[in-house]
Amino acid sequence: MDNENEQTGGQSGSKDEAIIPATPSDDDYAREADAQSDIEASDGGEAFAVDDDQGEVFTEKDPIDLFRSWLALAGKHEVNDPNAMALATVDRSGMPNVRMVLLKDVGARGFTFYSNAESVKGLELEGTPKAALCFHWKSIRRQVRVRGTVEALSAEESDEYFASRSRGSQLGAIASFQSRVLDERETLERRIEDYDAIYKDRDIPRPDNWHGFLIQPTEIEFWVNRPYRLHDRKQFTLVKGGGWKNVNLYP
Repeated sequence: MDNENEQTGGQSGSKDEAIIPATPSDDDYAREADAQSDIEASDGGEAFAVDDDQGEVFTEKDPIDLFRSWLALAGKHEVNDPNAMALATVDRSGMPNVRMVLLKDVGARGFTFYSNAESVKGLELEGTPKAALCFHWKSIRRQVRVRGTVEALSAEESDEYFASRSRGSQLGAIASFQSRVLDERETLERRIEDYDAIYKDRDIPRPDNWHGFLIQPTEIEFWVNRPYRLHDRKQFTLVKGGGWKNVNLYP
């Protein structure tokens, strides 16, 4: 049995113990609190420390306003891409898929990202126009989960955003058969070179199969890390007819 665990990477094997962090100790939690206090002090005392009560952490009553304030705070502390989000979809059999994409707009309508409509995510959203999002900002120890329905943005909105992208990103969008099998990297690079030559002195048009997706939230949950896994959670649910109700959740 010991040999089997060692060979297959069983949970009791030394390999797992080397890569999976140990359960935090009291000292670990104390160091974490000190580090969080240092971040708060460097930010001029802005209220996001895990020791704040819920009244100071969950400030806005509208979840979109609250999300925007948290995203702005994350932008000051995250090393890369504070707008990165996990996007979960399901295929026709109900099997889930998840991947990281970038949030490109957020407002009263919802959360917007752009992608190839013939990619796996695009086809799954066409078949089941519902999705879940997760933003996790380790630097400020906060997380937001979103669930809602999905619709395609208009051609006009998609055109406007596509025109704002760098030429290299535009070429990538038009040259890539996203999610399909690629025989070798050179094939993709040749396609990019070919399209670059075709549109040498012209604007690159948005491909018909590339557009924006709008997630219209029906539920948004905010999470704040606290010691001993006793986290704060507040859930906003869209009320029929408009408006939001909110409740606190056990961690």
